[in-house]
Amino acid sequence: MSTERDGSTETLLTAPVLPGWDHAVGGKVRELYVPAGTDPAEATEVLMVATDRISAYDHALQPGIPDKGRILTAISLFWFEQLADLVPNHVLSAQDVPTEVAGRALRCRGLDMVPLECVARSYLTGSGLADYRASGAVGGHHLPTGLTEASRLDPAIFTPATKAEQGDHDENITVEEARERLGAALVDALEHLTLAVYERARAIAAERGILLADTKLEFGHSRTDGTLLLGDEVLTPDSSRFWSAADYREGRTQPSLDKQFVRDWLTSPASGWDRAADAPPPALPAEVVEQTRSRYVEAYERLTGRQF
Repeated sequence: MSTERDGSTETLLTAPVLPGWDHAVGGKVRELYVPAGTDPAEATEVLMVATDRISAYDHALQPGIPDKGRILTAISLFWFEQLADLVPNHVLSAQDVPTEVAGRALRCRGLDMVPLECVARSYLTGSGLADYRASGAVGGHHLPTGLTEASRLDPAIFTPATKAEQGDHDENITVEEARERLGAALVDALEHLTLAVYERARAIAAERGILLADTKLEFGHSRTDGTLLLGDEVLTPDSSRFWSAADYREGRTQPSLDKQFVRDWLTSPASGWDRAADAPPPALPAEVVEQTRSRYVEAYERLTGRQF
């Protein structure tokens, strides 16, 4: 197998062996471990490892983005600290982790994840814009006519999506459909928490000259006491759209500090990829890898005020 090394664009094709931990789940960009001998469905503690892999359009891409796992982990920790008074989260420790994955692993509480992607939007773009153009609504929210790419939505809206199995596509649904599937009380709580987190993060990002266009959050119930916790990663360039406030112009695609840069290259003539044919995507050129890394580093440094 190939390995992850500092400065390398190689990524692990199989999960590393970590003493004391059993590999439980391998995703497109993360690996999940449980204490050795523990049933993954019952584990009250897990080890979440962020790799340097990057995904787009339901494909894991090659090569990886150097340092991406460490950047995502550091950004998530920053945001978990900023949001702790709004909602409890799943992090137990970022320190007591195997040396093989230090800097890109978190020891976390085991959660029974809510099968819903909790999305908040205050700008119209991506799948939200596609839904609006098709129906005039996003997530069941009927919006004014005449909106376009990057139009501002005020107030921000909660637009849930199904949480698909690996290899399948997430599907945007209405808030009412989410209530029918999961119950009104849970979905109302998720909507409240998602928008509270979003507004806090949007204000912090704005102070750094960054527009938080949208973000995706995931929640789960603690296996020890049932508490609803913020899980997974949070407010990273993988799960959010970050735009420079100084460069914002309604009606155009915005320069981004997130994964959208990779999506845009994949769908451009330069990539030569026929997405409609369901063919594997091409390898990322070195310049795309480097520019993506630069955007992730810039997002981290501007948001946190720290040097990477």
